[in-house]
Amino acid sequence: MENPIGNLINQLSRLPGIGEKTAQRLAYYIIELDEARVKDLTDSITRAKENSGFCSICNNITDKDPCEICSNDSRNKKLICVVEQPKDVMAIERGKKYKGLYHVLHGDIISSVDGDEKIKKLIERIRDNEVEEIILTFTPNASGQASIIYLSELLKPLGIKVTKIAYGLPYGSDMDFFDKDTINIAIANRTEI
Repeated sequence: MENPIGNLINQLSRLPGIGEKTAQRLAYYIIELDEARVKDLTDSITRAKENSGFCSICNNITDKDPCEICSNDSRNKKLICVVEQPKDVMAIERGKKYKGLYHVLHGDIISSVDGDEKIKKLIERIRDNEVEEIILTFTPNASGQASIIYLSELLKPLGIKVTKIAYGLPYGSDMDFFDKDTINIAIANRTEI
């Protein structure tokens, strides 16, 4: 016989960043919610899953194609910020200073399953548009640095400026944990590679 609470805890603990104790707290919190709130929660999860996909231009997760950022005519189309994950787009957008476009690789170059295809797509975007600068924003760790070196060597022959964000940030930490001011300073103080 299935233990519904144990199963809920098990499912929640499979989420990234959720350990056993947090999963237990969340499970008991959910169980104590009234039926309407539980239904709203489950409906939100289902709708998000069913109605989300990838932007055909930047690979960001979106509910419409192209995404709101790529279809926004007020964005600087000459500037593309290359990020590892969709959550990195959200982190940079929280700062409200960056007004360019994005390209999401869904992992660093080393760990990305289909990184080659996403890199080819980035190169096509550069060739087909008037892109003047690419900003590389990878997690400050060994694989992130390797990705920056690899991409800069690949992109520089295209005749565009390639920069990386400045890191007054702890080595090995995740972009998602930085506050908006730290991210804004890092982007403003980016360095050419």
